[in-house]
Amino acid sequence: MRVVLDTNVLVSGIFFGGVPGRILSAWAEGEIHLVLSPAILTEYRRVGYELGRRYPELDAPFEAVLALIAMNAMIVGAPPLDEPVSDDPADDMFLAAAFASHVPIVMSGDRDLLSVSGWRGIAVLTPRQFHDQYISGR
Repeated sequence: MRVVLDTNVLVSGIFFGGVPGRILSAWAEGEIHLVLSPAILTEYRRVGYELGRRYPELDAPFEAVLALIAMNAMIVGAPPLDEPVSDDPADDMFLAAAFASHVPIVMSGDRDLLSVSGWRGIAVLTPRQFHDQYISGR
């Protein structure tokens, strides 16, 4: 199954584990496939850079995981959406990547994204919802 991860899910999974960490483990084991756009990769890097500046001990682990993702994820060209969908326009890049690549799920804990679940057939699920529906039974 192909999914798009919001930045908060990626960062939570790398640094705090929990359900987002189990989702990243499912990706590492080949159970799910990550899809992202160049804009999403740039956002991941921006957040990683900010975290690395504030918490230098986190920089190396984040960079290592990000390098693996960049090498192994499906990177798609995703033009900006014609009209804003989310109340936070910065979140639309995740919907754009899912729409451009026909990915049915964006995983996020962001309220603005969660509130537009169902747009163009794209479900926006929390990590817990995704885990309970697609991973926990395996």
